[in-house]
Amino acid sequence: MPVQIPFDTSYARLPERFFVRMAPQAVSAPRLVRLNLPLCEALGLDPAALASPEGVEILAGNRVAEGAAFIAQAYAGHQFGHFNPQLGDGRAILLGEVVGRDGQRRDLQLKGSGRTPFSRGGDGRAAIGPVLREYIISEAMFALGIPTTRSLAAVLTGDQVFREAALPGAVLTRVAASHIRVGTFQFFAARGDAEAVRLLADHVIARHYPEAAAAEAPYRALLEGVIARQAGLVAQWMLVGFIHGVMNTDNTTVSGETIDYGPCAFMDHYDPSTVFSSIDHAGRYAYGNQPRILQWNLARLAEALLPLLAEDEQKAVDLAQESLTGFVAQFQSAWLDGMRRKLGLATAREEDAALIAGLLGAMQEAGADFTQTFRLLGEAAEDPAADADLAALFGATGAYAPWAAQWRARLAAEPLAARATAMRAVNPAFIPRNHMVEAALAAATEREDFAPFEELLSVLARPYEDQPRHARYAAPPEPEQRVLQTFCGT
Repeated sequence: MPVQIPFDTSYARLPERFFVRMAPQAVSAPRLVRLNLPLCEALGLDPAALASPEGVEILAGNRVAEGAAFIAQAYAGHQFGHFNPQLGDGRAILLGEVVGRDGQRRDLQLKGSGRTPFSRGGDGRAAIGPVLREYIISEAMFALGIPTTRSLAAVLTGDQVFREAALPGAVLTRVAASHIRVGTFQFFAARGDAEAVRLLADHVIARHYPEAAAAEAPYRALLEGVIARQAGLVAQWMLVGFIHGVMNTDNTTVSGETIDYGPCAFMDHYDPSTVFSSIDHAGRYAYGNQPRILQWNLARLAEALLPLLAEDEQKAVDLAQESLTGFVAQFQSAWLDGMRRKLGLATAREEDAALIAGLLGAMQEAGADFTQTFRLLGEAAEDPAADADLAALFGATGAYAPWAAQWRARLAAEPLAARATAMRAVNPAFIPRNHMVEAALAAATEREDFAPFEELLSVLARPYEDQPRHARYAAPPEPEQRVLQTFCGT
């Protein structure tokens, strides 16, 4: 069955210094592990063709699809605060762009496709564990309603990759609104290539912020558009307890999507200082630091755009600073509105911030589970008998009862209609619990048993629904099940 992918790759029409043209490296025995059928449909692709031997060869990088661009993109980035002027796609190749059934343009990229000129000594490959981790968590984020890159396919290569041990190799097909990052702008700004910065900005405006083109100051409108989307994005992360783990500027998209699911994790018990990433020794990217770090990353984007904001350097700096000051208010508004919804509040009152802070403080003191606490609040809003289960989460601290009295007094000031239903729609029962993810990855890596992976994906596809048969996926880990560190996988 012929495989037809209607590529229309606008990024490849930019000057050659934006990327390197090259094909992926072939693998020995590609075998399809998972094809995302709903995403195929959304992209207008034929799943039967992609699952055919020819399609799997394309998804593994062994066969050239007609019209494919085959480029490795150049970018730079601040990694843990230190600037690297050249990073780039060291283990990824952009196949091309397709326009989906919704009219939106998206990238198709192969991750784990072999060495490129940007590999910096790496092998350019990926192991099955990190590939399936990204598949699980990106699709879970999509189901949670959080802007994210997605996973179209996972393919075993038949080859081994060597990390701490020999591991089965794999390739992920990642789908993104684009792979343009803050670090892409930094790459050209660091070289003093003002023309490239302008070309890139024009490309991003046309692709992601067409409304900015009609603005009085299009490039400032672009900056403020990215700030607004990223402020909303990090607020959504915080509302579900997500910790990205590597919030480098090369992992901050200008489209406003979450990208790079390396050492990411979801919090179990609430603690703003929570860090899982094995490489984040100082806690730079801890849960509670994420809004501040994102603002810092956006400041690096503003620096790269300075020549486009005004001819006078000081005026450009003043304009950039003025735009950046809006981040805090935008994040706080998005986060506070989201927390109100999680608590069942339909209106805004000044005392709400103190009510929210009181709950979070009590949760931290008690080590209460983040996801379970909010899910149970939805039940308690409908039936006070659920207070007993909530009180148990707060243990010997006894902190729940006095806080609940304040909460119920606040709820009494608003109409009750459909409150519990609304709360269940924003407080998930199921998140990718770290211990469940690790168990699925271990089964796949050690035994080629993909049943736990498939079941976990099925549960996470409906995070806001009660699924009594799968209650174990909603439960926090027992002490011996806790995952204390996550790894990048490169």
